[in-house]
Amino acid sequence: MKRPARLRYGSVLLPALFFAAPGAGSLTAQGSDVPRVTLTEALRRAADVDPNYVAALRQVGDADWVKRQAWMAFVIPAVDFQWSFTRFSDPQFNPGINDLAEELTVGSISAGYPLFRGGAKIYDLRGAGAGVESAVAGELQQRFQTALLTEADYYDVIAQEEFLRVSSERVRRAEEQLTVARARVVSGAAVQTDSLQLLLELTRAQVDLLIQRSSLKVAQLQLGRRVGIIGPVDAAPLDTLPGPDLPLTESEAVSEAVATSPSTLVARADLRVANEAFKSERAAYLPSISLFGAWTGFDRDIIPVATTRTSFGVAVTLPIWDGAQRELRLYRANTRRRVAEAAQRDAELEAGRDMTAAYEAYQTARASAALAANAVVVARENLRVQQERYQSGATTILDLLAAQVDLTEADAGLVQARFSPRLALAGVEALLGRRLFPK
Repeated sequence: MKRPARLRYGSVLLPALFFAAPGAGSLTAQGSDVPRVTLTEALRRAADVDPNYVAALRQVGDADWVKRQAWMAFVIPAVDFQWSFTRFSDPQFNPGINDLAEELTVGSISAGYPLFRGGAKIYDLRGAGAGVESAVAGELQQRFQTALLTEADYYDVIAQEEFLRVSSERVRRAEEQLTVARARVVSGAAVQTDSLQLLLELTRAQVDLLIQRSSLKVAQLQLGRRVGIIGPVDAAPLDTLPGPDLPLTESEAVSEAVATSPSTLVARADLRVANEAFKSERAAYLPSISLFGAWTGFDRDIIPVATTRTSFGVAVTLPIWDGAQRELRLYRANTRRRVAEAAQRDAELEAGRDMTAAYEAYQTARASAALAANAVVVARENLRVQQERYQSGATTILDLLAAQVDLTEADAGLVQARFSPRLALAGVEALLGRRLFPK
C-alpha cells in the first residue's frame, strides 16, 4: 500500500531532527556576571530604599515633633515681637516724643500663657504621646512588611533558579530518550510515532526552558529593585533543611498577636488619639483663663525707647455661642472615636485570624516539604522502571512520557515546598512583630 504523503514527509524530516535535536542542550548555559546578595544584606538594603518604610520612619519623626510642640505649648508661653518704621509725607504726631515728626518707630513684645483651657492642654499632650506610639507601631509593622516582601522576592529568585535546573533536567532526559528512540526506530523495535512523541516532549521542554530563563531574569530584576540595585541581582543559596519547630504553640501565637501585633498596637494608639481629641473638643464648653503681658515703645529713632508702655493682666473667656461650630467639631470628634473603637476590635479579630492562617500555613508547608521529597523519590524510581520496560518493549511510549512528566512535576513541587515554609515563617514573624529565628 502506498503511504500517504504526510508520512512520507515525516520519514524524510525525522532523521534530520534526530541529529539536530541534541544541540538544544546548549540552552542551559547560564551567565555568572550577575551580582549576588545574601538574605541579611537584602533585608538591610531593602529597609533603606523601600519608600513605604522611609515614609513610616518620617511619620515617627513627625509624631515626635507633634509631641514636642504639645509639651512646649504646655510649659512655655507664646511670645511675639513686632517692629515697624513709618515715614510720613507730612509731619504727624509721634506719641514717643510727644511732638510732630516725619518718622514713627513702634516696637512691642507680648507674651501670653493659657493658664486653664478646661484641660485641653493635657488632652493634647496625651494625644500627641499616643500619636508617637501609633507611629512607632506603624514603623514596626512596615519594617516587617518590607522584610516579608524582600524575603518573598529573595526566595523567588532561588526557586526560579531551581526551576531552571528542573527544566534543564527535563531537556536532558528528553534528549536521552530521543536517542534511545532513534536507535529503536532504526532497529525496527519501535515505530516512528514513538520518536515523534519524544520529539514533541523535547520541543516542549526546550520552550519551557526558555520561559524559565525569562522568569529567572524577571525575578532577579525584581530583587534588584527591592534592594536598590539597577539590573538583575542573584540570591545567595540557602540551606534546604526542614523548617524548625516554632517556639510557641498556636494558641500562644494567637494570643500574642492579638495583644502585641503591630497592627493592633496601631489601632489601640489611634483610639487613644481619638479619645483625647474628643476630650479636647469637649473642653471648649468650659471657660479659659489666660495670663498676658506686653511692652510697647514709641520713638522716631530705630530703637523705640522715647516712650514705653507696659501692660499685664488676666483674661477670662467664656464661650457662649459660635454658630454651632463647637457642636459640629465635638460631633465629628465623637464620630472619629467611635470609628477608632470599631477599628480596634476589628484589628484584634483580624490579627487572631491571620495568625491562625499563618501558623497553619507554616505547619502545612513543613509537612508538604517532607511529602514532596518522597514524591520525587517515587517519581524517579517510576521513571527508571518505565525506561527499562520501554527499552525491553514491555510498555508504551505514552507511559514513559507520563513518567517523565511526573518526575518533572515532582521536582517542581519539591522546589516550591522547600521555600514555602520560609515564606510562611516570615508571615508569622510579620504578624508577631519580632523574629523567632535569626536571619
